[in-house]
Amino acid sequence: MPHYDLVIVGTGSGNSILDDRFAGWKTAIVEKGVFGGTCLNVGCIPTKMFVHTADLAATPSVSGRLGVDEELLGVRWTDVRDRIFGRIDPIAAGGLEYRAKHEDNENVTVYQGEGRFTGHKELTVTLPDGRVETVTADRFVLAAGGRPVIPDIPGLDEVEYHTSDTVMRLDELPARAVIIGGGYIAAEFAHVFASFGVRVTVVNRSGALLRSEDEDISARFTELASQRFDVRLNRKVLRAGKSDTAGVGVALELEGPDGRETVEAELLLIATGRRPNSDLLNVSATGVTTVDSGHVQVDEYQRTGVDGVYALGDLSSPYELKHVANHESRVVQHNLLHPEEQVAADHRFVPHAVFTSPQVASVGLTEQQARERGVSYVTSKQDYAGIAYGWAMEDTSGFAKLLADPATGQLLGAHIIGPQSPSVIQPLIQAMSFGLDARSMARGQYWIHPAMPELVENALLNLPLDPAAS
Repeated sequence: MPHYDLVIVGTGSGNSILDDRFAGWKTAIVEKGVFGGTCLNVGCIPTKMFVHTADLAATPSVSGRLGVDEELLGVRWTDVRDRIFGRIDPIAAGGLEYRAKHEDNENVTVYQGEGRFTGHKELTVTLPDGRVETVTADRFVLAAGGRPVIPDIPGLDEVEYHTSDTVMRLDELPARAVIIGGGYIAAEFAHVFASFGVRVTVVNRSGALLRSEDEDISARFTELASQRFDVRLNRKVLRAGKSDTAGVGVALELEGPDGRETVEAELLLIATGRRPNSDLLNVSATGVTTVDSGHVQVDEYQRTGVDGVYALGDLSSPYELKHVANHESRVVQHNLLHPEEQVAADHRFVPHAVFTSPQVASVGLTEQQARERGVSYVTSKQDYAGIAYGWAMEDTSGFAKLLADPATGQLLGAHIIGPQSPSVIQPLIQAMSFGLDARSMARGQYWIHPAMPELVENALLNLPLDPAAS
C-alpha cells in the first residue's frame, strides 16, 4: 500500500498547489474525470467563450436602433464548438501530461480514477480498467469539486436530457430548447441558445429569475428575460416524457398558477444547481464531516476536523466560484508549507457575475439581506442611461445599486445589471476590501469621462450619507 506525504484529490484549483517547494514531498494526485477541473472543462472558461460568441450573434437584433442595419446570416455551431474545445482540450491533456511525465514531477504519481475513502486517511482509487489501488498519506487536500443536481422528476430517466457538463458538445443546434432552472447556469445558456436562433423556454419553480441576487436586480432581469424568452414562473414540473409532436424530443407537463400545461422541445437542459462530491468521495470514512448542503466542513484555515486534511473549492465552499477556489488553494498551499504559521482565508467580500444578457455582477449584502440582519443602510441607484457612455449605447434598462452605512460611508453591497458589469464593479470590490469609504472613493480620484466607470462615480455621489460621514 503506497504511502505519501500528500495526496491531492481533484485537479482544478487543487492542481495549482504543487510547485518547486514541494519537490521533496512524495505526492499523489487523484482525478476521476478530465484533468483541469470544472472551470476549464465544463464551467466558466468554455461557457464564457460561448457567451462572447453569442454576444456577437445577438448584435444585429439591437443595432437597428442606433442606425446600423445588420443581419445574422447564420451560426456555424460545430465551428463555434470546435474552436472552443480545440483550445480547451489540449490544455487539459497538456496538464495531465505535465504532471504524469515531466521531470519536474518525478515525485508525483497521478491516479486517473475515482477515489473513495475506505478508512482513516486511506483512499481507494478505482482505475479505468477496474483495478483498485489503495493509498494512505499524512496529508490530504480534498478538491474534488461538484456535479449537476438532477431533480426527482417522474419520467426523466426515460428521456434524453443534458446538463452544463454535456450541453456544450452538442452535434447540432435544436430548433427549440427548454431549460429547467432560474439561476446563473440557466440564464447564461438561455442567452447563448437564443442568440444562436434557438427558441428558448425557461421553466422556474419560483416567481423570479436570479432570485439570489438583490431584489431589484432580480426583478429587472426577470422582466428583460421575459421579453426575450418564453419564461414560465411558479411552475412545478410534474412529469417528463417523449414528445409526440417534436419527433425526437421531450415534453414536460407543468403545473402553474393557471393549471396544467405542456411544453415541448428537441433539447432539455437541466440547470437546477450543483452539489459537492463529498458523497462520492465518502469523506465520512476518514472522519471528515459535512454540513446539510453536503459541503465539507472547514475552518477559516481550510482545515477539516481531521488533522492534516484540508478542503477547498466547490467541495467545501458554498460560493462555488473559481476565484474563491484559487484563493483557497493559495491558503492551503501556505498552510501545508508553514503548519506553524497558518493563514486564514478571506471570504469577507466575495464577488460574482452572471454572463448573460444583460450581464449581472454583485458583491456584499443585498438589500433583503441587510433588512433581515437589521443592518443600518442607505441605498442609491444610477442608471446607465444617466451617464454619457450609457447615452452612446442607448441603454435604458441597466443600473448600479449601492448599499452603504449612512454613518461611516463604508460600502455594504454593490449590484450592477448592464453592459460589462463584471468589469465595472471591480473598483467597488476594491473599495470594500480595503475599507475605502464612499465619499473618499468618489472625490479622491479622477474618473475618466465619458467612460463606463462614471456609473460607479455617480452611484457613490447619490448615496444619502449622514453629513458627518467620512
